[in-house]
Amino acid sequence: MYKVSTLADEYKKKLVTADEAVAIVKPGDRVHYGTGCGSPVDLDEAMARRADSLKDVHILSCITIRKEPSKLYLATQSNDQVRFESAHFSGADRKMCKEGRCWYIPMNFNELPSYWVGNDCGIDVAMFQVTPMDQNGNFNLGPQVSDMRGVIEGAKKIIVEVNENMPLAQGFQTQVNLADVDYIVEGSNETLAELPTKGATEIDRQIAAHVVERISSDSTLQLGIGGLPNCIGQMLADSDVKNISGHTEMLVDAYVELFNAGKLTNNKAINKGSLVYTFAGGTKKLYDFIDGNPICCNAPVDYVNNVDVIASMDNFVSVNSCIQVDLYGQVCSESGGYQQISGTGGQLDFVMGAYHSKGGQSFICTPSIRTLKDGTKESLIAPVLTPGSIVTTPRSATHMIVTEYGVANLKGKSTWERAELLINVAHPDFREDLIKAAEKNGIWKNTSKCTF
Repeated sequence: MYKVSTLADEYKKKLVTADEAVAIVKPGDRVHYGTGCGSPVDLDEAMARRADSLKDVHILSCITIRKEPSKLYLATQSNDQVRFESAHFSGADRKMCKEGRCWYIPMNFNELPSYWVGNDCGIDVAMFQVTPMDQNGNFNLGPQVSDMRGVIEGAKKIIVEVNENMPLAQGFQTQVNLADVDYIVEGSNETLAELPTKGATEIDRQIAAHVVERISSDSTLQLGIGGLPNCIGQMLADSDVKNISGHTEMLVDAYVELFNAGKLTNNKAINKGSLVYTFAGGTKKLYDFIDGNPICCNAPVDYVNNVDVIASMDNFVSVNSCIQVDLYGQVCSESGGYQQISGTGGQLDFVMGAYHSKGGQSFICTPSIRTLKDGTKESLIAPVLTPGSIVTTPRSATHMIVTEYGVANLKGKSTWERAELLINVAHPDFREDLIKAAEKNGIWKNTSKCTF
């Protein structure tokens, strides 16, 4: 730490151009690009300008929210120069993955900070966006504390890119001090990338209705991203449900709607009065809501996603989406066959935490079918998961599966009962085929014989 009287001078000593800052990156380095909206802009462009001199550099990230693809990615063609690795894929990561340039880092989100500290996944250079320094020498990390404390503690060198448009996030472990920073770059102050609110489909509304009718007053809510969670938030805002609290991995616009409707009181057992989250992604309305707002509490993911913390709040409701469910109750939420689409994230954390909450419920939602490119329909409740699909939530943890046709509560049910319940919420056009598949697999009417 520095004396307050010397902060201005120490700041000037560390202030450099983006090109000067990235000159410290050397062959073989592992470079962390931050989390969420903290991904660097000017520093990324500077890295791109020296692309020809880079060799065997690994760019690490998590849940990157950017307006445009990385300029460094666009400036390089070979993994011998740069390869990208992400703990949770964004759309840009998926594109890079298809082109053989980006790899997924399997992880439990609640453990991610520890991967960067006390493990063999060291970080040579961390570069990420922050707010301007305050009078005490602190840079706020913005609304994406997530795993950043692990990144900061694990990195050998830290470069911050100052962005005057970064919302100031209240919470804990939300800052990095000037004394811990090696270089400062004053950026071009680009506005944050937005995730537009997706309009709900009629099927989204039907699924949302099944969930909302099971949510009571005095519940604590975790919502994911997309048209469905926003639809649930709007339905709750228009309902008779009262006294809703928020404790969520990702903070989305739906919580602003609940607050504006007078529903979001955050009167829960712990962190009373605070809307707790680990990263945010949404529209400018959400970022403006967060900026300096004391009810918004940004906290590290190893706290927010801690199963025991989640379970300590009564009537906890977790709502997530998935890609496919099989008749055993296994849930895939991150890959389409062998193709990585997103990541494990905190789905399993909240599925387990919500179930262990007194009165808690975990909902995993999916439309019953999807339309393929050739116009044919495919059931998203399948006899078995598509080969290569990743099990995000194992059958032993799955609680409730929701489609537009209803809710299947799988807890405590036998494999026969699970198959029946899931077929009952599958699309009617596929139910007979699913029954035949269940019979073939020995989970519908046949009994597996065991001798003990």
